[in-house]
Amino acid sequence: MIRVETQDFDIGAEVKALTAGRTDIGAVVTFSGLVRDMNDGAVASMELEHYPGMTEKELARIEAEAHRRWPLQASLIVHRVGKLLPGDNIVLVIAASAHREAAFEAASFLMDYLKTRAPFWKKEDRNGAAQWVDARESDGKAMKKWE
Repeated sequence: MIRVETQDFDIGAEVKALTAGRTDIGAVVTFSGLVRDMNDGAVASMELEHYPGMTEKELARIEAEAHRRWPLQASLIVHRVGKLLPGDNIVLVIAASAHREAAFEAASFLMDYLKTRAPFWKKEDRNGAAQWVDARESDGKAMKKWE
C-alpha cells in the first residue's frame, strides 16, 4: 500500500491499521524520516514536489519489487509532499513479515530506493533563498547493494 499526501501521519496508528487482525505477522520494521535542519536554523522549510499519478505508480512498482524479493505479509509507504517544517514527518516505511530478517531488509531496500530514485524533488528554503536538494553519494552507494 502506498500513499502520497500533504497531511501528517501517526506512526502508531499506521502500524496498528496494517497489522490489525493479522496473526501471520511476526516482525514489523518501521522507518520514519523527519525534515531536519543540520545548519542551526538555516532551513526554514522544505517543499516537496512530485508528478501525481506517475509518483504513485513508481512507488507501487518498487513496493511490488520488495514483495518479490522478500516474504512480506504487508507493507506501507507514506510520503508527504508540499511545504514541511523542520521536525515534521516526511516519510514512513513499514515492512511486515513472519520473520525479522525479511522485514529489516525490505524496509532498508525501500528507503534506499526512496532516497535515490523515487520521483520527488526537494527544495529547501534557507532563510529566503531556495535551494534544490541533490541525492547524496552515500545514498547512491547504499542503493547499489540491491542491484
